[in-house]
Amino acid sequence: MANPYAPADMNDLTLDELRLAMAGEVASAAIFDGWSETALLHAAEMAGVDPDVAKLAYPGGAMEMIGAWIASIDLAMVDALPPEKLAEMKIRERIRALVTFRLEAVTGLEEALRRAMAIMAMPQNAPKSLRMGWKSADAMWRLAGDTATDYNHYTKRTILAGIYGATLAVFVDDDSEGKASTYAFLDRRIDGVMQFEQVKAKWLGRERETFSVTRFLGRLRYPAR
Repeated sequence: MANPYAPADMNDLTLDELRLAMAGEVASAAIFDGWSETALLHAAEMAGVDPDVAKLAYPGGAMEMIGAWIASIDLAMVDALPPEKLAEMKIRERIRALVTFRLEAVTGLEEALRRAMAIMAMPQNAPKSLRMGWKSADAMWRLAGDTATDYNHYTKRTILAGIYGATLAVFVDDDSEGKASTYAFLDRRIDGVMQFEQVKAKWLGRERETFSVTRFLGRLRYPAR
């Protein structure tokens, strides 16, 4: 999928700008050539970019190409679904809309996605892959209106990154009409999280206001007789 925000002459861009602008073309080429220099050079030819400049834009190789693709989808998501557009939806609907946008952005690029996931799963790439997943989950929660700064900030993003990753794993091999199986899977996972949040809210509601960690630990050490 070519980047719809790419300018007519990408040779005038900085390397950072070019990395994002070419990301869609590189992903399209990766369907056939993998996340390789061959794919990059083909993408450069299609975009009318000097091949030597294109190589300078991705000094980190495959992971940098993949990271740019993910970052371009993050930016497109922010542009398409700003907070004010999501404000009238319930939180469940917001999260579904955001994940759905990302799935639609990679529809038709399943082979590129499959190859990207295989590269990201390599042990040496795991730390960077986790950071990418976290960043995308953080972008989704921020668009959804989340302002948590306590432990919920981290648990929400960790859970959403897990849901998104699992949904992508279903998506790449889903041959059902309209990816119906993928969206059914996504709905089940979101429903499960919403139920968990409701239970957690009840448990941490009134009790949380009077809960004392010191008193609790004291009871563990000196139980009542």
